[in-house]
Amino acid sequence: MAGPAASVHEEALLRPLSSFRPKLFVGSLLTGLLVGVLFYSWGYQIVNDIGVAGINRPVFWGFYIVNFVFWIGISHAGTLISAILRVTQAEWRRPVTRCAEAITTFALLIGGLFPLIHLGRPGVFWYMMPIPTERGLWPNFRSPLMWDVLAITTYLTGSVLYLLLPMIPDFAIIRDKAMREHPKSLRTLFFRVAAIGWRGTPQQWFSLEAGIRTMAVVIIPVAISVHTIVSWDFAMAIQPMWHSTIFGPYFVVGAIYSGVAVLMVAMYLLRKGLGIGEYLNDKVFNNLGLMFLAFALLWGYFTFAEHLTVWYGNEHAERAVFDARISGEFAPLFWTMIVVNVLIPLAILPFPKGRKPLGTAIVGLGVLVGMWIERYLIVVGTLSFPRLDFNAGSYTPSWVEIGILVGSVGLFGFLYFGFLQLAPIVSLWEVREGEHIKNRQAPAQQHALHPASEEA
Repeated sequence: MAGPAASVHEEALLRPLSSFRPKLFVGSLLTGLLVGVLFYSWGYQIVNDIGVAGINRPVFWGFYIVNFVFWIGISHAGTLISAILRVTQAEWRRPVTRCAEAITTFALLIGGLFPLIHLGRPGVFWYMMPIPTERGLWPNFRSPLMWDVLAITTYLTGSVLYLLLPMIPDFAIIRDKAMREHPKSLRTLFFRVAAIGWRGTPQQWFSLEAGIRTMAVVIIPVAISVHTIVSWDFAMAIQPMWHSTIFGPYFVVGAIYSGVAVLMVAMYLLRKGLGIGEYLNDKVFNNLGLMFLAFALLWGYFTFAEHLTVWYGNEHAERAVFDARISGEFAPLFWTMIVVNVLIPLAILPFPKGRKPLGTAIVGLGVLVGMWIERYLIVVGTLSFPRLDFNAGSYTPSWVEIGILVGSVGLFGFLYFGFLQLAPIVSLWEVREGEHIKNRQAPAQQHALHPASEEA
């Protein structure tokens, strides 16, 4: 069998799957409206072509590429955080893993839309695939853009597997519960199929845990390589403040930073909305807050190093971009980024009270804004001051680009609300396993503290 019946506390995790939840319904409805904004704006662009966007000379990349880099960065929430915590056997990560892994999958799906949107004509996506065209033309495998397609496809495939594997025992728990209550319902049929015959035999557990461990080890270098390749889209070009050898680790650190930020915001909303504070407790937020503080320092270090070398080198084209960030037209955005990404986290997270759920969620929300600004400054801030002579021009996003940005946030929320109604957001079997390990260790610890009583 899959395991014992759900406990009283676990019913809070299973309730969204079996009963109507007004908060989930309202959330799905509101985010669904934003999804409509996304596809209306995209449809308008398809009909009227890419000219309805604000991109022009010399800013050939705008909101679409900014959003692409932003969403791919957020996707590191699950694979890196969850996988690293699994590999290091951190016991406190058990309630966090599925929440983070779902973020990865949905963020990757949304990020993958933006290259299609940026094409203007989605029908020509065929030329992005690593196969010869009908005209006998082969893709340019030397292009980092081609590396993006291969890396993100591999990353998405691995992330979906990494999300689904640990869900099998939980599907079996829900299946057994549904078969007792409603044996002939469509819901029961769904979970019977999703559980793929899981019975919890020793061989099944051995195979499942071996598969999860293997995926955890494999997914870490894949995730690091993905955002490194995204950074090479920029670093391989000889553009001011792009052609940098540290762009790879800089982007990876920023990706993990934004991933932890969205995870903390999501966990706070789940804790409040679903009443699962017993699982997403203060200890989990405290530990993630310490991790978040470390990445705030790392991100601040990379940002300082990147700008210090530009200032000291004093190369003309790079100083134009640098001056626009520090004291020019992009200065308000740049200093806002520094405040929300560095100063506020360093003012709140070092203190235990600041690492409570509300404090970490506020810091995480600010960092999400700051990391989006960082991507905007990298893309638009550099392209506004090209190394070569171009016709003068400026970039102002159109309502189409803003609608697609807002709609992408809505699509993420819509997918997440739907996921909450299909699977427990906290892994039941992992929490049970953690409680079993804790109960098994307790007598041993008691004996270590009081050996004399045992001998007596």
